[in-house]
Amino acid sequence: MSWMPNRAEALALLEQYNQQDNLRKHALAVEAVMRHFATLFPGADADEWGLVGLLHDLDYEKFPEQHCTMTAQILHDLDLEPRLVRAIVSHGYGICSDVKPESDLEKVLYTIDELTGLVTATALMRPSRSVLDLELKSLKKKFKTPSFAAGVNRDVVRQGAEWLGIELDRVLEETIRGMQTAAASLGLAGDIQPS
Repeated sequence: MSWMPNRAEALALLEQYNQQDNLRKHALAVEAVMRHFATLFPGADADEWGLVGLLHDLDYEKFPEQHCTMTAQILHDLDLEPRLVRAIVSHGYGICSDVKPESDLEKVLYTIDELTGLVTATALMRPSRSVLDLELKSLKKKFKTPSFAAGVNRDVVRQGAEWLGIELDRVLEETIRGMQTAAASLGLAGDIQPS
């Protein structure tokens, strides 16, 4: 029987391997967006999608040169459900993994991982310093400005949207919505009180 951690166990594992606040917040952002996207796919399990999002960069702080490889090893040793390990490893496709995203879960993770960083950077540039009042047009403008958050690979986002068969604008918008659900824990509520 494979191990299927609950959220508290997954969070403890994340915190065991990642002490840096920015890496933890990135994991929480990806988790929130994955949970949100799961609601758009009939039959998708939001808990599983969230778990994959939460653990996707498990090895990044301690083993950056072996990213994805060490996560796979750690999670394999813990006997995590193999299809979830595969999903996690697939987000590094073409960069540090040769596992191509195939399922909806894998394609969404691949697509939104980089995008959450762009949403965070865009929100922090706003007067409110919040994702809660971030609109699609603002994010699109930043997406089209390669010098802004230059580390965000826009080609990965475009490729992922294409694989999903979802318009880029919709991917951007749903990613904002997903991050809005966790604004406070991401430090992106700014001076806006959630309604």
